[in-house]
Amino acid sequence: MRIACSLGSLLSINEVLKCSEILSKTSVDAIWIPETWGMENFSMLSAVSNVTTSQKIGSSIINIYSRSPSTIAMGAATIDTISDGRLILGLGTSSLPIIETFHGHKFETPLQRMKEYVDIIRIILSGKSINYSGEIFNLKNFTLLIKPKRVSIPIYIAAINQKMVDLTWDIADGVIFYLRPLKEMKETISKMQSKNKIDTTCQIITCVAEDSENAIIRAKKTIAFYISVGKIYREFLAKNGFKNETKNIFEEFSKSGFKLNYEFVTDSMINSLCISGTSEECKKQLENFRNTGINLPIMQFNPVGNTVDSFSLFKKTFLEE
Repeated sequence: MRIACSLGSLLSINEVLKCSEILSKTSVDAIWIPETWGMENFSMLSAVSNVTTSQKIGSSIINIYSRSPSTIAMGAATIDTISDGRLILGLGTSSLPIIETFHGHKFETPLQRMKEYVDIIRIILSGKSINYSGEIFNLKNFTLLIKPKRVSIPIYIAAINQKMVDLTWDIADGVIFYLRPLKEMKETISKMQSKNKIDTTCQIITCVAEDSENAIIRAKKTIAFYISVGKIYREFLAKNGFKNETKNIFEEFSKSGFKLNYEFVTDSMINSLCISGTSEECKKQLENFRNTGINLPIMQFNPVGNTVDSFSLFKKTFLEE
């Protein structure tokens, strides 16, 4: 069965490249690289492609505000050529604080913007000259100066709220879910796949350790981080069974930052949102995610203790028979 890995925010650039090189010798389906406000995504995808040979490489995600659709299409065509046709282009809206505070753009019309980005990127990658008139973008006589390796690169969209989920199933090749309760995710996938089948992926916070408690603490810290800084995750989880938990986590964050707020992440959140524990516990938990209808679980490696030792255990748990 397919399995993928996500390497990013908790790792250094050199650690991402070293882990990618190790993964190149496994049967892992794809290596996904996040961006947030750290490593620039296209640069990292290029570097990862150079230390791997057969694995797909994915962006998880490139936001659709800080680069123009033409720039993203150029980057995608370049990386797909460098990697010999292995790119999966993962797009997302990111969040209001990142877009407005870090990049200086208004976080407006995310649905229409996503639709136009996907339209424009697909036309540009087809090699055709683009004359596009949309509600947001108007482009004239743009044609790539290079011939793309493929005229159709798979585009996956990170979706949280239902309107973006609906749009994703209408226009994308795949969806990227994150921090989605198991029960809700199973219901959503079943409903949406009955209308139109696309590749369903979920990036899963994954913490493996010899000591289960250490793994769980690491997972709690990651969950608390995203609930604290990500209003969209906080609101979504509050609507889907975790109203009190998200309230407590955010209130503690407002008082003391990240020092203690992870203690308000409950066992029910751990059991529904992530994979954490010993190797045997994590293997069983992975099956819970597969049972939701996920085609491709993307294991987001969260190191517990020393990165090298932690990744060795992670690899042994999920990628060795």
